Amino acid sequence: MDHGADEPAGPAFHGLVMPRPPVRAQRGSSVAGIAARPVFLVLVALSLLTGIAGGLLRLGVVLPATQNANWLGQAALVHAALMICGFLGTVIGLERAVAVKLRAAFLGPLASSLGGLCLLSGQAGIGAWLIAAASVVFTGVNIVVVRRQSASHTWLLLAGAFAWLVGNLLFAAGQGIGATLPWWFGFLVMTIAAERLEMTRLMRRRPAAPMLLLAVLAAMLTGAASSFVSLRLGGVLYGVSLVLLALWLITFDIARRTVFAQGLSRYMAVCLLSGYVWLAVAGAAWAATALGLPWRDAALHALGLGFIFSMIMGHGPVILPAIARVKLQFGWFFYVPLAALHLSLALRLGWGAVDAAQRVTGATLNAASIALFAATVVGAAIVWRIQHGAEGARKST
Repeated sequence: MDHGADEPAGPAFHGLVMPRPPVRAQRGSSVAGIAARPVFLVLVALSLLTGIAGGLLRLGVVLPATQNANWLGQAALVHAALMICGFLGTVIGLERAVAVKLRAAFLGPLASSLGGLCLLSGQAGIGAWLIAAASVVFTGVNIVVVRRQSASHTWLLLAGAFAWLVGNLLFAAGQGIGATLPWWFGFLVMTIAAERLEMTRLMRRRPAAPMLLLAVLAAMLTGAASSFVSLRLGGVLYGVSLVLLALWLITFDIARRTVFAQGLSRYMAVCLLSGYVWLAVAGAAWAATALGLPWRDAALHALGLGFIFSMIMGHGPVILPAIARVKLQFGWFFYVPLAALHLSLALRLGWGAVDAAQRVTGATLNAASIALFAATVVGAAIVWRIQHGAEGARKST
């Protein structure tokens, strides 16, 4: 079954009336886009791979190919910035730039990807300000989105962009990671929540549901802001808001229905619902960490891996074809890296909480599951091309 798609189902693509550019400008943009695609692919992959390598080094794991690498220590220091800003910030920026069809919008992901490169090379100040500049452009792009379609989910996208901007300015100003991370994660969480809010339009919901969501996210932003003054107070509020968000998503998300569908729809629903469970775990662990318990690893990675990477795996078969202009052949094999991610994370945060060796094993398997997902996507693209190339050849004869 062909589940390839030309446009992602994210909020940046649903319901926006995009003016069609003149044919001449469109051709120029197409040529420029084809030329820039490999550059962005390399820079995004660089941030992801070095971010993973840096994260493993923080646990004492050195990948064989990186033993003598000069950048490895730097990657460990800026692990969070590489993963959230250099990788995810660039990917989301590209998605939004494709949606608005403005050349200037691509300056944002270009700046964030180059910022990640600077961080790796030891130019921390330049890299941080490049990432801050990227979020300024990204915020402007989201203002364009709101002007084209003023709706709850587009305003929420703009609020997420603002959260990324605040976090990046704090990072560039040299503030501690404790003050920066809540804003960075807030950016990702609000972006995902905006998409799910839009998708709830497709099912019957209580009139108060959108207002409940906005109240929960307002509490999350309050917690992020309070963390700058009091990590304890802000952290508890932030963690509780994440738990409440997980409950809202489990209650109102359309994934509760589509999990009984078939094919890609069921796969995406499984990714979403399992991610919401990890979101609740992350919220509880975040609040516990703020109260002094040693649950920081659970707070950060239940959120960053369990929730956010579940969303990436769920939306990847739809979003990646739109950004990279390739189609994927969906199949049961997409469940393999998803299962590997959740099982390895359970090992890391469960048994690994009392056994350092199992924590390292779980983290290593986390990295392997991400690599397996990337290999699955590449394989699905090759299978689609082979199958549809063969169909084209049969039709031509």
